[in-house]
This record gives sequence, structure tokens and C-alpha cells, in this order.
Amino acid sequence: MNLKKIKRAIISVSDKSNLKLILPTLKKYNVEIISSGGSFKKIKSMKYECIDVSNYTGLNEMLDGRIKTLHPKIYAGILGIRNNPSHRDDLKKLSIPEIDLVIVDLYPFEKKIKKNSKKLIEYIDIGGPALIRAAAKNFNDVTVISSIKDYSSLTKELKINKGSTSIKFRKFMSAKAFGLTAYYDSVISNWKFYT
Repeated sequence: MNLKKIKRAIISVSDKSNLKLILPTLKKYNVEIISSGGSFKKIKSMKYECIDVSNYTGLNEMLDGRIKTLHPKIYAGILGIRNNPSHRDDLKKLSIPEIDLVIVDLYPFEKKIKKNSKKLIEYIDIGGPALIRAAAKNFNDVTVISSIKDYSSLTKELKINKGSTSIKFRKFMSAKAFGLTAYYDSVISNWKFYT
């Protein structure tokens, strides 16, 4: 089954409405949570422990929130191959912890097009797709959840495997994640160049 224990997660979501479905399970299995901006505030307001991404990386949010999670400490933690000695050495030298779970959705660009938002360009997500793609690429070691619709599936998977995920589940979530980012980019491309 190639089970991977979830020890650390990063959560950065636009739609925070169903976090209550996943947070109790993460707490049950002692998963450390890193989060940013509104997601961090929401998780803390629900009385769950959470580390602000700025404290985690040592870099404050900047450019009106355009830069939050884009940091080597985040991406090295996601992309490190767990059974690669060279990767393990790099992470150890730089004291970078592994990140096993990425729960990220994307800014609602398509919805904003329909509303003719004047600030539409600010809904072109950069950090979200990068996090999703990094986790999806490293599916052998990392679980990616890119849709609120998959929270219940993740909860079920963690309960069945006592805080771990199977390779079958990780591959399936990876495929869904790449499909999402491809569709998201196509929506942006059609808006930017053909309207």
C-alpha cells in the first residue's frame, strides 16, 4: 500500500467553509498545521493549533499578499524525496522539515469573470498552483487536496490508515490536482487573450 504518515500539513484555502470537516481528524493524528493569511485566522478562530507561514519561513507576507507561501523552506519540504539520501542531507543541513500534506484551493478566478470584477487580475493565483503542482509532482511522498469536495475522502483515508495515506489515494489526488491547475490556466488564457 506504500503508506505515508501525515506529520505536517500546509493549509491555504480561499473557501474556508468546510475546514471543520478536516481539522478534527488532523488534530486526532497530531498533524502540525502551517497556514497563511485568512486561513490561519480561520483555523485559530476555530481553536486549533496552527503556525503562521510568516513565522515558519521567517519572511513576512509582502506585495499586498502576492507573496505568502513562495519560499524555499515550503517547497523543499514538499518536494524532497524521502528515500533519497542527498535530499535528506540537504533538508537536514538547512533544518527544513518535511511537509506531507498540502490542502490548497485556487482563487475563484472564474467566478470573478462572471461578476466582471475590476480587480480580476488579482485573482490570478500564483502560490496556489505552485503548491498544488509541487505536492502533486511528489505524490509518492506527499498528499495533495485541491478541492473542498475531497475533504471527506481525506478524512476517511486517514481514519482507515490511522493517520497515513496510501499510494493509490495520493496518485488519484495528484491526477485531480493536475487537472485542476490545467483547467484554471486555460480559463485565464481564454480571458486574457480572447476577450
